[in-house]
Amino acid sequence: MWQKNAYLKKTRQGNVVKVVREHYLRDDIPSGTPLDPQCSPSDAKLSADARHYLVVDTNVVLKATDFLEHSSIDDVIVPSIVLQEAKSRNLSAYHRIRALAADPQRRFYVFANENHRDTYVKQKDGELINDRNDRAIRAVVSWYKQLLGDKMQVILLSGDRENRRLAREECGAQACSVQEYARMRTDDKELLDLAAHWGQQEFDEDDESEGKSKKRRRIYEDHRPLSSLTQGIKNGTLHQGVLNVSRYCWHEGFVPSSIGQEIRIEDVNRMNRAMAGDVVVVEIVPDNVASRSGSRPGAAYGPDADEEDDGYDVGDETTGLEASAVHGVDDAICLQGPQDDDSSTKPPSGQVVGIIKRAWRTRGYCGTIMPPRDGKDFVPGRARWVRFRPKDRRFPHMMMRTAQADQLLGKNIVAVVEEWQSHRRLPDCRYVRTIGTVGDTEAETDVLLMENDIATSPFTPEVLACLPPLPWDVGPADVADPHRRDLRHLCVCSVDPPGCKDIDDALHVRLLPNGNYELGVHIADVTHFVKPETALDTEAAQRGTTVYLVQRRIDMLPKALTEDICSLRGNVDRLAFSVLWEATLEGDVLHDKTTFTKSIIRSRAALTYEEAQTRIDDDRLTDDVSMSLKALARFGQILRKRRMEKGALELASPEVKLSIDTESLNPTDIGLSQVRLANKMVEEMMLLANSTVAEKILSRFPSSACLRRHPAAPRSKYEPLLKALEPHGVSLDVTSNKRLAETLDGAVLPGDPFFNTIVRMMATRCMNE
Repeated sequence: MWQKNAYLKKTRQGNVVKVVREHYLRDDIPSGTPLDPQCSPSDAKLSADARHYLVVDTNVVLKATDFLEHSSIDDVIVPSIVLQEAKSRNLSAYHRIRALAADPQRRFYVFANENHRDTYVKQKDGELINDRNDRAIRAVVSWYKQLLGDKMQVILLSGDRENRRLAREECGAQACSVQEYARMRTDDKELLDLAAHWGQQEFDEDDESEGKSKKRRRIYEDHRPLSSLTQGIKNGTLHQGVLNVSRYCWHEGFVPSSIGQEIRIEDVNRMNRAMAGDVVVVEIVPDNVASRSGSRPGAAYGPDADEEDDGYDVGDETTGLEASAVHGVDDAICLQGPQDDDSSTKPPSGQVVGIIKRAWRTRGYCGTIMPPRDGKDFVPGRARWVRFRPKDRRFPHMMMRTAQADQLLGKNIVAVVEEWQSHRRLPDCRYVRTIGTVGDTEAETDVLLMENDIATSPFTPEVLACLPPLPWDVGPADVADPHRRDLRHLCVCSVDPPGCKDIDDALHVRLLPNGNYELGVHIADVTHFVKPETALDTEAAQRGTTVYLVQRRIDMLPKALTEDICSLRGNVDRLAFSVLWEATLEGDVLHDKTTFTKSIIRSRAALTYEEAQTRIDDDRLTDDVSMSLKALARFGQILRKRRMEKGALELASPEVKLSIDTESLNPTDIGLSQVRLANKMVEEMMLLANSTVAEKILSRFPSSACLRRHPAAPRSKYEPLLKALEPHGVSLDVTSNKRLAETLDGAVLPGDPFFNTIVRMMATRCMNE
């Protein structure tokens, strides 16, 4: 069966064309439930033992994705029309629902209702497309209800009151909102919090019926319409940019502008509900013009603010608790107000008049809820407003409605921002999940990972399927590859930190017949196993890097690859990519004789820095590995000296080493990692390899080679350091890297061996990158 759809469309050139599409309908599309005899087991994603089946509409998918992602929500039918609407309106929600449907551990089934003969509905004359889509969703509910009969209850989960009413009248099916369904599920109280801010009016019906609602007054200025913002940007009266916020206080920040100066914003009202990362439009205002509240910056948010300015209908039950909790900042720095800087150098002040694009995190914000200020305990099971304090100080405190405040107190939790209206002092947020107890090592680690958007989920079966089976070894095909050189006869070794399992680089040196030396750096050939456009390649691109923590490592690639197949371990054959140089005894590299090749190597030893240093220092050791390390160390010293002579800048960034108790995971000792000659040897060889490869890429691909550069920091960035050094009689020349390096070498104080290190560390903080 087929349908023909025709409509008129205006092209980009302004022409109107008629578009005709054929829509084919079938009657053999699987239902996804084992209760249907016509559905094959391979297509039966839903459970036969479910308490009921849920059919969701577009509003639920767009606004209650966190609710659907909760582990207790399963056996969900997602009509294909809902996915189509979600894709056009919110790609993030669309991908999250698609991930649920693709997850073999979850029971979410996408039903192709738009291609099923019995569930496809045609748009009526004069019918809005949204009404047509709601009718299509109700058709899915009706079809499943007829299919299953008394075998399974089918519930429509909808955010549209009218859609729910029509489902009850037309289909005779049960229909409920997210909040109503959460109340039904008495087995999981977390669902109530996930639904709390979605349709807030349902929670406040009792208060409103008792006449307790207050007249809400506007606290912030309304944002200007887009047309006004666009016109102001064009004529230069307004400025658009990304809001950068102080790391210590959420209502102090600046916005880059077209006038060549950063526009500073130092007031709650002038910030006007903007948050870090938002694309905002700013208007410059004179410093002597007060904000709309007529108060000094910070006063509207300070502890002395009027308690009636909270903007929340908290009712009699919560008066004096949540109202006062809206105010007050635990960081005194936020209440200091503008400083009496020299007006000639002070950047212009501004206020946010519009927000072009919000940067609210879809993954949410980690934080804690604050205890009641009146010292009373939270009443278990009673929904109330609580104050949520994000871990990241760049973001404001938020107000969250929850019925489990007593259980969440003292926990690290995740919340997402819902909205920030002009009559609310702080933004509304919604509880998502609990991470763990405050102070617990694993919970705090998870907070850090989430705050930095680091993926910690296990690798999927699709990713692991891209790996070769273990145990793996170099095969005959690799040896016979004409593009890969067999370098297993060379005395190659690796030098890494203690306990390193993912050994990705190795070195060698040997004397050539002409009296010169061959230097070699060998990097694990990961690209041999990570093929383009595979699931493994896509996952690695998303993760970007391996993250090393004190007690944990989050891999970019599966451990089978990094710790075995691609690890250049001692006395095993491994695939590598090698760069080979010829150098004179004096350390002059003959770049015209440099070669790059895929290779097969066999490391003679996998050493730690300490073990390598011992071999370098012990003149009694004359084996091949020890003699190679001695020669590599000598070349490393020559290369380092020449880099410094060219103006290389050596900055201090000491690596802290922690000793961890294996049972409690608490630190037992702290110290600085020792930097040995062996460390610098490896560093110089890697720098030589990187620079040589960069030159090769530039010579072969001059139009597409990309340079990673570190722009010099302006003198203004060094001013705090320069002023701090004046009392000590030390000055730095920041006109160039070479002069900075030379003056840093002279920045010493007799009797203070750590002074130079501290100065270098402070200079590092002045850099742009």
